[in-house]
Amino acid sequence: MSVLKDKYQNEVVKALKASGKYPSVMDIPRLSKVVVNMGVNTMVDRDMLKAVADDLAKITGQRPAITHATKSISNFKLREGMPIGAKVTLRGERMYEFLERLIHATLPRIRDFRGIPAKAFDGRGNYTLGLKEQSLFPEIEADKVKRVQGMDITIVTTAKTDADAKELLKLLGMPFANA
Repeated sequence: MSVLKDKYQNEVVKALKASGKYPSVMDIPRLSKVVVNMGVNTMVDRDMLKAVADDLAKITGQRPAITHATKSISNFKLREGMPIGAKVTLRGERMYEFLERLIHATLPRIRDFRGIPAKAFDGRGNYTLGLKEQSLFPEIEADKVKRVQGMDITIVTTAKTDADAKELLKLLGMPFANA
């Protein structure tokens, strides 16, 4: 069992229940899934898409799905059906392991890190975080990166409000900025 999952079950649930905001144990917010998305912003060649997919597979431990454009945009030289990136949806044990590596290994490697912004909630209890390069993850060797690629990480919770989701993530150890 993941250390973060164990922390959720033994500490976070007790702390949230003690707050008195949740009448039932089933009302206590929990993590549903984590979606990691890497979009490619240039004309996609097969080698670049394969490199992005390989990096994403190393980071998450799961094979990514290739995403395709849903409509054509002539200004971007984009045609419907063209591959434009890769994404992975993590649930269960892999989700907790990924979040543990993100919180304890990846985020501290960001230069001049002062915490993640607390305003990136969507109004429904989900949090989205953007990273500028994939080499922040310890699984990626910086020497072998062909092109620096950013990614979006969306943490989906069962919380009904942003305040509840923020409290959940803070108790799990997410380092929010003091702003």
